Amino acid sequence: MKASKIETFDAYIKSLPKKDQEGFKSLHDIIIKSAPDTEMAIGYGMPCLKLKGIILYYASHTSHYSIYPGPATIEAFKEDLTKYVTSKGTIQFDHDKALPKKLIGAIVKFRLHEKKAQNELKKTKK
Repeated sequence: MKASKIETFDAYIKSLPKKDQEGFKSLHDIIIKSAPDTEMAIGYGMPCLKLKGIILYYASHTSHYSIYPGPATIEAFKEDLTKYVTSKGTIQFDHDKALPKKLIGAIVKFRLHEKKAQNELKKTKK
């Protein structure tokens, strides 16, 4: 049987184990409050923020939540991220630990600023 495609945030939340739903909603709230003038969407089966292009994706996994802000953001925040598992463009936050609200908010705002600058650059090149 083919898995149903997730098309809304509510469907994404319902697809998570009950024990992870509240924590993911908290992550979502931090992200949305940090970028109020953005569009929320689903891409690659995950929630994402858009502003004339993707700002970041975020997801819940077996033991952690992830945000996918891209390599430049990871580099910009590398000193603040030493306590977290990171990769080239991903940051992981354990389900069983408190979310670093200020750090996540700062990362989202950084990506929003970066995306706005990219969008402005595209305008000037036209």
